[in-house]
Amino acid sequence: MALFERNPGRRPSNSYSTATFVVFVALVLVGVWMLSSSTFTPASLPSENKSETNEVSETESIVTTDEQPAVEPTNTRQEDTNPDANTESSSNETENKMESENKRENGNENEGENGNGNDSVSSDEQKGTQKVTEKSDEKIEEENSSKPSGDTKSESESKADTENKPSEEVKGQSENGMPKFDDETGKTEGGELVTPGEGTQELISQNKTTELENSSGNSTESFNEKSDERGSEQITSNDETNNSENDKGFTTETITSENQSETNTGSGQEKVEQELTSGQNNTDIPMESFPNAAQSELLNETSTQNGTFSTQAAESRNQKEVRATSANKKGSKDDAVAVTWKLCNTSAGADYIPCLDNVAAIKKLRTTRHYEHRERHCPDESPTCLVPLPEGYKKSIEWPHSRDKIWYHNVPHTLLADVKGHQNWVKVSGEYLSFPGGGTQFIKGALHYIDNIQESLPDIAWGNKTRVVLDVGCGVASFGGFLFERDVLTMSFAPKDEHEAQVQFALERGIPAISAVMGTKRLPYPSLSFDVIHCARCRVPWHVDGGMLLLELNRLLRPGGYFVWSATPVYQSLPEDVEIWQAMSDLMKAMCWKIVIKTKDTLNKVGLAIYQKPSDNKCYDKRKENSPPMCQESDDPNAAWNISLQACMHKLPVDPNLRGSKWPEQWPKRLVKAPYWLNESQTGVYGKPAPKDFEADYAHWKHVVNSSYINGMGIDWSHIRNVMDMRAVYGGFAAALRDMKVWVMNVVPIDSPDTLPVIYERGLFGMYHNWCESFSTYPRSYDLLHADHLFSRIKKKCKILPLMAEVDRMLRPEGKLIVRDNLETINEIESIAKSLKYEVRMTYTKEKQGLLCVQKTAWRPTEVEVENSTLPLP
Repeated sequence: MALFERNPGRRPSNSYSTATFVVFVALVLVGVWMLSSSTFTPASLPSENKSETNEVSETESIVTTDEQPAVEPTNTRQEDTNPDANTESSSNETENKMESENKRENGNENEGENGNGNDSVSSDEQKGTQKVTEKSDEKIEEENSSKPSGDTKSESESKADTENKPSEEVKGQSENGMPKFDDETGKTEGGELVTPGEGTQELISQNKTTELENSSGNSTESFNEKSDERGSEQITSNDETNNSENDKGFTTETITSENQSETNTGSGQEKVEQELTSGQNNTDIPMESFPNAAQSELLNETSTQNGTFSTQAAESRNQKEVRATSANKKGSKDDAVAVTWKLCNTSAGADYIPCLDNVAAIKKLRTTRHYEHRERHCPDESPTCLVPLPEGYKKSIEWPHSRDKIWYHNVPHTLLADVKGHQNWVKVSGEYLSFPGGGTQFIKGALHYIDNIQESLPDIAWGNKTRVVLDVGCGVASFGGFLFERDVLTMSFAPKDEHEAQVQFALERGIPAISAVMGTKRLPYPSLSFDVIHCARCRVPWHVDGGMLLLELNRLLRPGGYFVWSATPVYQSLPEDVEIWQAMSDLMKAMCWKIVIKTKDTLNKVGLAIYQKPSDNKCYDKRKENSPPMCQESDDPNAAWNISLQACMHKLPVDPNLRGSKWPEQWPKRLVKAPYWLNESQTGVYGKPAPKDFEADYAHWKHVVNSSYINGMGIDWSHIRNVMDMRAVYGGFAAALRDMKVWVMNVVPIDSPDTLPVIYERGLFGMYHNWCESFSTYPRSYDLLHADHLFSRIKKKCKILPLMAEVDRMLRPEGKLIVRDNLETINEIESIAKSLKYEVRMTYTKEKQGLLCVQKTAWRPTEVEVENSTLPLP
C-alpha cells in the first residue's frame, strides 16, 4: 500500500480553501493570515466515501523490489501560539510546495531508485509511481497550505513532518479498517507481509518507504545509509537484488485490519489470514500466527519469566564454576554501522569452528592428557568475519538421499575414505562421497545392527519405550541416521580430531550431530535425560580416573535406562581387551549397573554388552564401599555449562512427583502430554500453572507452524532437513514440526529458564549454549534457524553483529533465518542481513512486534581479514 492513505472524497473546510487560495496568491498574506489564526483548529474531515478510500488504497499500491519499514507520522498534532514558530512553519510549507511542484515537473526522476541509488524500477512501475506521487503531492499541498504549525523543529525536520503527516483519520485505526501508525516504532500496526507468489522471480512490495530521521531518538539506526534526509519519497530495492538469480518469486500482501476485505495482488497468490481476537482469557490460544502483545502473555515473549525454573547459568554458578565466558563486554545496543565484511583468515579455512580452532589458546594448554585440546576454547572477542565456501560447493542433496551420498566438493575430505573405507564408513564415488551405512562395529550395515540390539533385548523397544539416544564417538553417525527408520532421535557427537570431518559428514547427510569430546567438563545436557546411551568402539577410556567419564554417562542416563557397549573387550581375548573387560566389570558393579545381556552379532562378527542403570537407591545403600563415592548434596546434577567432571554419583529421586522417578509416557504420547512432574503449584515460563503453560505453548506453536511457517511463508519444506530453534522454551516449535521430515536442535540459552529437561521428557532433544560464543558445529550445518525473541535478549549482554556472523556460519547457502522479536531488533537484524546480501523473504509488523524471514545467498566477500583480527565493534 502507499505510505500514507489518502481519501479523494474528503474535502477541506471553507477555511482551508480560503487559506489555500491566499497562500498561492500572496505568500506575504499567508504569513499574516497564519499569524492571525495561530489558535485556529481545523475541523475534522468528513468520514464518508469509504469505497473511494479503498479504491485509492489500491491505486496507490506501488510495486518495488524492497520491503522497507514504513515511517510512521506522529499521532498528535501540537498547537503553539508562538508567532515565530508559525512564520517558520509557513516558510517550510512554501518550500515543500515548491519541492512538490519540482517533483512533478521533473517526472519524479528519483523515485525509481533505492536507498543506495541502485536498481531502478521498470517503466510501468515508474508510471504508476508518478501517478500516485502526483495525487499525494496535491493533497500535501492542500494540507500544507491550510494546516497551522505548532512545533519548533529544525527546518529539515519540519519539512519531513510536513511531507509525511497524514490527516487525522489515518492516525490510529481508521473507520474503514486501514492500518494505524506508531511513531515510536516506525511501522504500521496493521502489519506488512510478504508472501509467496507463483511463477515470478522478483520481490514485490506494496509499501512506499520514506527515510525519516526520528527526532525522539528511540528508533534503531540502520546499517544502510539513508539516501535522503529530507523525507522525499523513494522506492528502495530489496537487498540490492544483485543476487536476483536466487529469488524465489514473492508477492506482497498487506494486512490492514480484520474488518477490511483482502484483495489478491496476483493470480494464484496465497492469502495469509490473520484472525485477531481481543479480550481472551489466559487459557485461550489467539487465532493468529503472529505474537500479539496486547492479547496474551504467552505470545508476548518479551516478558517471559522464569517461573519455577532456574537457569542453567544460575545452576552452574552455584557449583562455584566459571561459565565459559562471563558476559562479554557489554556493548551499546546501537550496532547499526556500515559493515565491510571480510573472509576469515584461519588455518581451518572453510571448516572454521571458532571455539574449537582457537590455535592460540590451545598452544597455551599445560596438558592434553584429558583431551583438553579438543574442548571448547572460545576467543576473547567473537569473530565477525565470514567463513568462505569450499570451491565447487553445491546445494546439499535432499533427505533421504543425503543419508547415502553427498557432494564431494561440499565436504572435500578423503582421509576417512582411505582409512575407514574397508569398514564401509565412507567411500569416494566420482563427484559424490557415498555412505554404505557401515561402521567399525557394523560393517554389514547399521540397520541390521540396530535390529540385532532389539532382538537381544526386546525391552529396548525402539521408537516406543526408547525415543532419545546419545551416541558417543559417533563417527559419521550412520547409527543415528538409520535409527530414524525406527522413529528414534539420536544426539550424536564426536571430537574434531584426526577422524577428518566425521561430524561434518553427518550434518551434510542430514543427521544430527555436534563436535564435542568427553574430556574434563560435563556435556551440555541435563541429568537423567537419555533413554539409551550407545558406544561402538568410541575410543573412550571409561575405566580410568576412577571411572570419571563413565560416571558422566551415569549422570545423563535415565534411571532404568540402558548402556549399549560394543567394543573389542566384549568379545576378544587379547591381553589388553581382557584387562579392560575386567576393569569395566568391576566399575559397573560398583556403580550398581547390572549387565542385562552379552551377545554376538554373527553377521557383523562383533559382540555387545548391554547394562542397565538402577531405578532407585537400594543398591547404593547396600554397597560395602563408597566407591565411586556419592556426590555431595550440594552438587547439582543439572548444572552442565562449563562444569568440571567429578568422579561421583548422584542419588536418584525417590519422590514420585520428581523428575526421574518414573519412565516417561511411551512415544508418541510423551510428545503432547505434559510431564508428570509438572504440577499446578508450579509457575510456568509464561505465568500460568506449569501444565497449562506447556499445553498453551504447544497449541500456540502448532497454529503458528501450520498457518504461517508451512503455508504462509513461501518455504519449500522439502528442502529443509536440519533445523535449530535458537531459543527453545518447552520445545513447542519442534513438536509442531513432528510430521515434517526434519529434526530440530533445541537450544536453551544458559540465562533462560532451564526447560531443557521438559524437552527431553517429551521425546525431543537439545543442549545448553551461551550465544555470546560460537556454537560447536561446522559451517553450513543448518537449513533453517529459528530465533524467537533471542536477539533482543542477547544484545543486553553482548553484541548482535558477532551473533549474526555466527548465524551466517551455521546456515547453508539458501538457508533461512526466521526472527520474531520487537521492532527495533527486527529492523537491526534486517539491516545486517541486507549487508550480508541476504534476500528478505518476508517482513511483518504489528503492535511493536515483528516477524522477519531472510534467506542466505552464496555471496562471499572477496577481501580477507588481517590475521587474528575481527571487525571493529562500535
